[in-house]
Amino acid sequence: MKARRTAASVLLPLALTACTAGSARVPAQQAAHAAPGAASAGDSVVPGSGNGGYDVQHYDLDLKITPQAHPAVAGTTTITATATQALSRFDLDLTGLDVTKVTVGGVSATHSRAPGKLVVTPPKPIARGGSFTVAVTYSGNPKAVDDHLLGKYGWIRTGDGVFTGDEPDGAHSWFPSNDHPRDKATFGFRVTVPRGLTAVANGELAGTTESGDAVTYTWRERDPMATYLAMVDVGRFKVRQGRTPGGVPVYVAVDSSIDQAGLDSLYDNTVKVTDAWAKLFGPYPFTSTGGVVDDAPVQFALETQTRPEYIAGMAALPTVVAHELSHQWFGDSVSVTRWGDMWLNEGFATYAEWMWGERENPADTVQSQFDSRYSQTRGSDLWNIPPAAPGRTALFGRSVYDRGAMALHALRKKVGDQRFFAILRAWTAEHRHGNATTAQFTALAQRVSGMDLRHLFQVWLYDRGRPVNW
Repeated sequence: MKARRTAASVLLPLALTACTAGSARVPAQQAAHAAPGAASAGDSVVPGSGNGGYDVQHYDLDLKITPQAHPAVAGTTTITATATQALSRFDLDLTGLDVTKVTVGGVSATHSRAPGKLVVTPPKPIARGGSFTVAVTYSGNPKAVDDHLLGKYGWIRTGDGVFTGDEPDGAHSWFPSNDHPRDKATFGFRVTVPRGLTAVANGELAGTTESGDAVTYTWRERDPMATYLAMVDVGRFKVRQGRTPGGVPVYVAVDSSIDQAGLDSLYDNTVKVTDAWAKLFGPYPFTSTGGVVDDAPVQFALETQTRPEYIAGMAALPTVVAHELSHQWFGDSVSVTRWGDMWLNEGFATYAEWMWGERENPADTVQSQFDSRYSQTRGSDLWNIPPAAPGRTALFGRSVYDRGAMALHALRKKVGDQRFFAILRAWTAEHRHGNATTAQFTALAQRVSGMDLRHLFQVWLYDRGRPVNW
C-alpha cells in the first residue's frame, strides 16, 4: 500500500450488453423473500465501508472534471453487478456529492442518502444470480477524507488539477462504489477535462477526443481491480511511453514542474523494476505498467493498479519505485479479503524494497535491514502489535510494514531461498486477480515448503513481543 517518506477500442455503453433488472423476470418465491443487502462489508478496520447483496463486475465512469470550477466533477457512473441474494434494495458507498438521477436497468429507481451511503430501491426486486446495471448521475466538489488515524486521502486538489489516492476507503469520495477490496471489478474511464490538462487513469489509453475547449480521455482497465486502486489524476503532465524489454507497455506521466531527467529516471526505474520482479515473482499480472508523479500535498506514494502514484521526492528513490511496483503482485493482483491482513500487502512490498536496496548496493543487505530492526528491543510499535492483527490504529504502522517484512525474512532463513521464492511465485499464481488471507498464505507456505511452520508464523504474525526462538 502506501510507501511512507521514511524510506484501444472505445468502451460501449454497459446498458447495451448487460441483462437489466428492469427486464428480468423475478421468480415469485424470490420476490417474496427479497431483502436489503448488507449496509457494510463488516470490516472493523473500515467500519461502514463496503456493502453486501451484490458483486460488482464492472464500473464505467463518464466524468467531466473541471478542477478549478464548481462543480469540480459531474457525470455518471454505471455499475454492472450480479445479485448474490434476492435484493429489495442495496447500498452504494458515496460521500457528499449531489445525486440527481439513479436508474436500475434503465428505469428510474428510488434513492435516498444515509451517512456515507446512497440507498437504492429498484423498481422491482432483483433475483438472486441476476445481472443488473445501476447508473448514478451526480455532481459536486469532492472532499478528501481527513482521518485522525489514517491521515488525508481520497480526492486531493493539486496546483493544477486533482490527485486521487484512495487507500483504504477514499474511492467513494468521488464515485459511487462498493468500496472494499473484496469486491474487485474491471473499469472503464471517460474523463473530460479542459484543454491543456491531461487525465491519467488505470490500464491503457484507448483514445482521446477533442471538442471545443475540452479533451476526453478514454482509459480501460481490463483486469479486476479494488476500488481503492482506481485513480484519475488530472494536471499538466509530461508523458513518456514505451515498452519494457520483457514486452510490457509503459506509460509514465510527471508534473510539468519536473524536468526531463526526472521523467526519464522514473521511466527507466519503472522498466527495470517491472521486468526484474516479473522474473522473481512470476509473470507481470497486468497489461501495462508505469507511474504518475504529481504535486499533491500528501506524504505517501500509492500502488494504484498499473500506474503507481508518487510525489516528486519519492519518485526519485528507486527503492520506493520497487516497493510500489511489487504491489502489482502483492496487493493489487493478490488483494486482501479484509484490511486486517494488510501485512500481505505492505510486509511483502517492504521486503521487496529491501531486496532492491541490496541490488543497488550489495553492502546494504536484506539481512542488515532485518538486524537493524531486530536490535530495537524497546520498539513497542514494532513488537507489541501483531502484524496480522493491527487494527485501525496501526494499519499503516511499523509492525505491518517492518515486522511483516521481517516475518518474510524469518521464513526465508527457515526454508531456504529455493523454497522461499517458490512460495512467493505459488502465491502470486494461485491467487492471481483474486483475494486472499493470512491463513491461506501460511497454509500455502507449509504446503510448498513441506515444513511445519506453525510456530514461526505464530510468533512473527500473531504474538505480542519480540520473537526469540522460531
